[in-house]
Amino acid sequence: MAAAGPGLYSDIGKKARGLLYKDYHTDRKFTLTTYAANGAFKARVTMDMKHRVVRAMIAGSMGDGDGAPVHVQDKTESVTTTITVHELATPGLKAFLCIPFPYKKSAKAELQYLHHHAGVAASVGLNANPVVKLSGVFGTKTVAVGADVAFDTSSGNLTKYNAGLSYSTSDFVAAATLNNKGDKIAASYYHSVSPTTAVGGELSHSFSTNGNTITFGTQHALDRLTTVKARFNNCGMASALIQHKWRPKSLVTISMEVDTKAIEKSSKIGLSLVLKP
Repeated sequence: MAAAGPGLYSDIGKKARGLLYKDYHTDRKFTLTTYAANGAFKARVTMDMKHRVVRAMIAGSMGDGDGAPVHVQDKTESVTTTITVHELATPGLKAFLCIPFPYKKSAKAELQYLHHHAGVAASVGLNANPVVKLSGVFGTKTVAVGADVAFDTSSGNLTKYNAGLSYSTSDFVAAATLNNKGDKIAASYYHSVSPTTAVGGELSHSFSTNGNTITFGTQHALDRLTTVKARFNNCGMASALIQHKWRPKSLVTISMEVDTKAIEKSSKIGLSLVLKP
């Protein structure tokens, strides 16, 4: 059903965001992930050499996926238990229950419902004054419109309200969103011009600063294992990266950022290495 429907609100403009912003970084990171043979155990260690931070995550799961599988994650500073129930009461309905230990305000319950003409997600914090979030998209796989809101019960205020619409075909996606409580409006597009090449762009306007940002980008697959990307915006920032998949799910990415209006400044270079079995 999800493939035939509009998806969730986070899917609006997702392809353009991925082309323009995904994998660009100026940090030096190393991530190692390993799995048990049956997939019930996973461990991941991420080292950020630039900020000298090490993050570790150990996750395990129980259940066959048809009932209520239980996922337990240890993220160094806390342990989070996530209970996932697929096909809850009706096809397309999924439930999540996330409980950290020690208990924190991040504990929450969430529902997701995917249909041919709708995608709805709702979550509520499991505390005395929870934040309630609700998003919905309605339409078809071609044309969809949606909204995303968050309500803080402690203050009685809406902390977030966004809206968006999208138009999609097999090789073209256009989207428009209104974010930051109506302060920022953005329009984006993604176009697959060939099986190996895609282009995209985004125009955003901030009403509070009366400023505009225009970003263009492209990506090209040199072969089935190597991809290059580049982007440029009207502020003069130019970025490029090359990503090589030297084995399935294992990636090495080298990226660079240059301020073309201040060439005398040092350019920024990022390196990321992801290893998975």
